[in-house]
This record gives sequence, C-alpha cells and structure tokens, in this order.
Amino acid sequence: MPKLATYVQPIHFEDFDGAQFERLVFAYHARTESWKSLEWYGQTGSDLGRDIWGVRGDGESVCVQCVNRTGLTFAKIRDDLSKVLRAPNGVPKRFRIVARSTVSAEMRDKIKAHVKSKAVTDCDIWSGKEFEEFLRHKAESLLKRFVGGELFPDAEPELTLFAQADGLVSDDDILAMMAKLFDRPAFYTPIHQESNLPDFKQAITDTIQALGTGIWKARDGQVIGRIPSRQELKSDILRAKVQAVEVALSRLRAKFDELIKSGVLTHCQCNDPTCPVYFFRPYDAAHELERLRRDVLTAFRDAYPGFREQPRW
Repeated sequence: MPKLATYVQPIHFEDFDGAQFERLVFAYHARTESWKSLEWYGQTGSDLGRDIWGVRGDGESVCVQCVNRTGLTFAKIRDDLSKVLRAPNGVPKRFRIVARSTVSAEMRDKIKAHVKSKAVTDCDIWSGKEFEEFLRHKAESLLKRFVGGELFPDAEPELTLFAQADGLVSDDDILAMMAKLFDRPAFYTPIHQESNLPDFKQAITDTIQALGTGIWKARDGQVIGRIPSRQELKSDILRAKVQAVEVALSRLRAKFDELIKSGVLTHCQCNDPTCPVYFFRPYDAAHELERLRRDVLTAFRDAYPGFREQPRW
C-alpha cells in the first residue's frame, strides 16, 4: 500500500509571548550557525523587544530583529533600524528580520530598499512560515521542545548551550554525558583527617543542578557546558533511578552540613579564610562521608552499568 501523506499542523507563534519568541529565534541562530559572539542587544524596538547582535566566524556582523506582531509594518522597521544604527555597535553588515506574520512581496522590497539606503549591505526578511520551515529543516528538536512548553533559558550563555545540545540523543548517550559529572575530585579524592574540602559542597550542589537542569558548572560557577537533564530521559525507570542519585547527593550534602554545624568538621585555626585545610574530630566521621559518597556512585551505576569511577588513591 502507498504510504499515506502526513499533514503537519502549522505553528501558531501568536500563542506565545514576545520573550518566548525571541528566545526561540536566538536558540535557532545559536544552533545552526557558527559565531564569534552572539548576544542580546538591548531593548531597541518600539515594542521593547530585544534584538540579537552576532559576529560570525568570518567577521560579518548581523543584527537580528524579532517581530512577534500580527502584522509587519514599514514604520516599525524604519524606526527600529534607526535606533539600531544610533546604538553603540553601529551599522551591521546584515540586518535580519524574523517575523511571526506573513510578509508581502511589496513590503519586502520596500524594507530592503530602505535598509540598504542606510549603508547596510544585506537584508533578510523571514515570515513566520519561512522561520518555521527553517526550524523544521535545521533544528526540529528545538521546535518540538518549544511547542511542548519547555522553558528556554534567557541568559545568553545558558541559552546558547541549551540550543547546541542535541535533544534527540538516546538514553544511553544521555547517561554517558551524565557520567562526566562524576569525573571530578569531589567524587574520588579520599577524605583524610586533614582534608581540602572548601569546594566539596559546591561540587555536590553543582552536580545536583546539572542532573536536574542540564546546566553543568565548574566549581568557580562558570558554565562548562550543557547536558540533557534527567527529564529528557525517555525511560520512566531511568528517570527514577537518576532521581535516586539526586536524593543520594542531597543526603551527602546534608551530612556535610551537619558535620560543620556540630563542630565535627572544623576549619583550620590558622586565621586564613582561604586556607583549604579542614579537620575531622573524631576521625571516624570521615568514614560516614565516604559511605554516603559511595552510595551516590552506586546509585548512578545502577542507572548506568557502563559507569567506571576514577580509581581510588
């Protein structure tokens, strides 16, 4: 039998607010092109919408204006372009308009002629339908997540990392990425009587956040990258197992806090606030942290049998 044609329902961008539309446009550009920089460019639009300013790998500057309105008017583009040209970044080489509405051929010609009269070399105009086609062709997973109601982050680094992550990887691939979270000293350095522990709690907290949100940070707070979060696992059983890992991490963190509060774990008395030395009194208290840490790694191995932790020192 011949395969039946599948009708794909169009996306109703009007159902989403301006901020959501802007984040989708930003995410699309972050996913599909290579940039030296890509950032929000203030509130230059007459509707207080944010433009996007990017510099491509070849040095081309691009200003992307998001227009989440029922209709695209020449007056809006004329006024908003004027504000862009007066802003500190100056004249972009390319001015791109991404609208949610349809755009007539007459309007396109009029806008392009005006933009080029202002010394802007190139002008692109994407209607809502064209933008949807680009999304389906180059970034369908982003479109599915957007329509599915997933909240896109707003800050540029997190949004870029979010966009670049592959939303269609297998559960095994996701778990392999999560395994990288445990390749840090907090999970394999022995806890001695005299220990370097100032970053221990932060590492535990960062790992809990990465499993739950996908945002992976270094101990200094810098974003390392993005991995799929627990919620992106397709298997209900695996999601529950990774949640158990988060619970085990929370127990480990709570025990660390308890030892600090009770005075069992104390900072060196050298009066140097940056000193990395902590003492356990009694020494056996270190064994409790070791046990809870092993529980974390055992729980993760239950979810991902292929996990191999670092060798013990």
